[in-house]
Amino acid sequence: MKFDPAGLGKWTSPVSFEVTRSRLVEYAEATNDPIPAHRAGDVASPVFAIVPVFQSLLEPALEVVPTSLFGRVLHGEQDFRFHRPIRPGDALVSRAKMTGYQGLPKGTRATVYLQCRSASGDLVNEQYVTFFVRGFDTGSKEGSLAPSHRFDEALRSAAPVAKVDQHVDDDQTFRYGPAAGDPMPIHLDDEVARAAGLPGIIAHGLCTMAFTSWAVLTSVAPAGRLRRLAVRFAAPVLPGQDLSTSIWAAGPSSYAFETKVGDTLVIKDGLAEL
Repeated sequence: MKFDPAGLGKWTSPVSFEVTRSRLVEYAEATNDPIPAHRAGDVASPVFAIVPVFQSLLEPALEVVPTSLFGRVLHGEQDFRFHRPIRPGDALVSRAKMTGYQGLPKGTRATVYLQCRSASGDLVNEQYVTFFVRGFDTGSKEGSLAPSHRFDEALRSAAPVAKVDQHVDDDQTFRYGPAAGDPMPIHLDDEVARAAGLPGIIAHGLCTMAFTSWAVLTSVAPAGRLRRLAVRFAAPVLPGQDLSTSIWAAGPSSYAFETKVGDTLVIKDGLAEL
């Protein structure tokens, strides 16, 4: 089995999505977002941007990755680039392509690039999604991977500028799944999750990322909005656990962050640009 480099750069067919106020409210409530404009549905919370593109997310991989390996795919990193907020009434059109992959001793990482535009063609957001195929080294590097957002360890010489504690509710995944349009059974069915080698139902990675987005916005940018939000998913989060996000100043209008459950790092290499 090999990845097929001929499938790189092939755009998927455009997918349309109509943004409603009720859908924005549902997503904010499903991620415990306290920001009034998000809870009222006046504007989308940042990570809602995954919802209009969800149908296009893995489709490009069908051109490159052997289908027998799809059961080994993990969502490794997410990098949003926001050009403007999503608002109720928006008619959005998304498409995606796979840009590259790299074989590594423990698996293969690969990048999907997505664009979300308004009906008139204006760019609303871009996304780089890095996934990891466990236990399969395709043996080569082809194309380009996602831009880096690695945490600068020198930042630890100073104390964090903010620390935000949050709680993941016991029913979080059952609210987030419908709000995001993500029916993956490892988030909803305990038996399926355990059969996959997990301790039980785990929270959606993008739900945890949404928690970090409002942690940043409420603590260091109460009057601002995100231009970029990027993370690496380091470990699963379980319903009922407590999150603690530490945020460091990393330059003008730029913040680095990481999120822990106890002593376990669950989100690393976090970057927020305003």
